[in-house]
Amino acid sequence: MRGTGFLAIWSDVEAHDLTDYRHWLTREHTMERVTTRGFLASRVFRAARDDLDRFFILYELEAPEVLDGEAYLARLNAPTPWSQRIMPKLGNFMRGGGAMVARAGRGEGATIVALRIEKLPAAPMKFAQALATCDGVAAVQVGATDEVRTSVRTAEKGMRSSEGFFAGLLLIEALDEASLQGALKQARAIAPDVLNRASEAEVYQWMFALDARIADSSGCDSAPKC
Repeated sequence: MRGTGFLAIWSDVEAHDLTDYRHWLTREHTMERVTTRGFLASRVFRAARDDLDRFFILYELEAPEVLDGEAYLARLNAPTPWSQRIMPKLGNFMRGGGAMVARAGRGEGATIVALRIEKLPAAPMKFAQALATCDGVAAVQVGATDEVRTSVRTAEKGMRSSEGFFAGLLLIEALDEASLQGALKQARAIAPDVLNRASEAEVYQWMFALDARIADSSGCDSAPKC
């Protein structure tokens, strides 16, 4: 990540809405977001499970202030017709953003866990660095959620029933699931108080990414044709 801010979103999609959701996400929504001032990139992951369709989206922000900045709030208060159709259908919706307080490692991994944590590690950078030394780990990030900036009321937020709140984000990116599980074991040994109060350690696989530096040059029609 290049910026100091992040926005993390989890949601479930019903099977009969999956095609519409994926087209919306990859052909309109992420493009809309990364062309908003302060957004740098978007990465989309899908849970590696067969019983439901769950997604995790990570947005890179220049700074936490983007979350309640004029440009982003203007987007949130003017949702597109497609967004108005999709947003009410998103289940188990969780959203939070703030500052990335620690980063370690190099590159990005295709297999990740994105944990909502209720307590930050006592020494976030040392914690991230320790996990980044685990075999097969590409990167580790720890984010602190800004409740005030995340909780601003908008038209888009009003289309969803609830979002909940979590104190922070622990993102571990690895080359494969075995490496990921090894890093999680190490995390539990180093900071059991953090991991014991975290969300379920679901495994996600990389699905789609869009960088603001190339978004404007895609030239793609957003309307689904297939």
